[in-house]
Amino acid sequence: MVERANGYLQTSFLPGRAFASPADFNTQLEAWLPRANQRVLRRTGTQPGLRVGTDAAAMMDLPPVAPSVGMTDRVRLGRDYYVRVLGNDYSVDPSVIGRFVDITAGLTTVTVTCAGQVVAAHERCWDVRRTITDPAHVTTAAALRQAYRSRSAAAIAPAAKAGALVGVRALSDYDDLFALTTAATTSVTTVAEGTGRRLEAVR
Repeated sequence: MVERANGYLQTSFLPGRAFASPADFNTQLEAWLPRANQRVLRRTGTQPGLRVGTDAAAMMDLPPVAPSVGMTDRVRLGRDYYVRVLGNDYSVDPSVIGRFVDITAGLTTVTVTCAGQVVAAHERCWDVRRTITDPAHVTTAAALRQAYRSRSAAAIAPAAKAGALVGVRALSDYDDLFALTTAATTSVTTVAEGTGRRLEAVR
């Protein structure tokens, strides 16, 4: 029955229409349904608009707990402070870069939280390959970059003032480190011709 209803919408409602958003789709469908419900179905022999009361009375009550809908995910926020949700990129507060964030995407909104705190809230984009940016996130990112540059400059300044002296080791230190020096002295014994005396030279 559901497939038949979807097929009827595809052949009788959708052709020739354009929709700006899901809300626009629902608005146009709501205006079209009264006319569609006046047709007589061959299967039932009556109009759907006349049977809706009987069908509703035969339905069971809804469960007390609403079903879980939408898309959820958990990712670690990268340095570009954007998350990919259903084909689009949404900006997140860059102050939580490197931490895990929880993403919830419904029919109308995309919400990102970190440790229970909301760090991004966007209207959901139903197009694909789009980048949705909150200007406040861009401002925060610029402030964080400036603060990082200031800390780096403060750390480099003392060394620059001192002339950035770098210690220089003697080459003999490396010879000792890799055992390249000969430790013991060697004795060479020679015999002088015609004297028979032994001469010892030490190197």
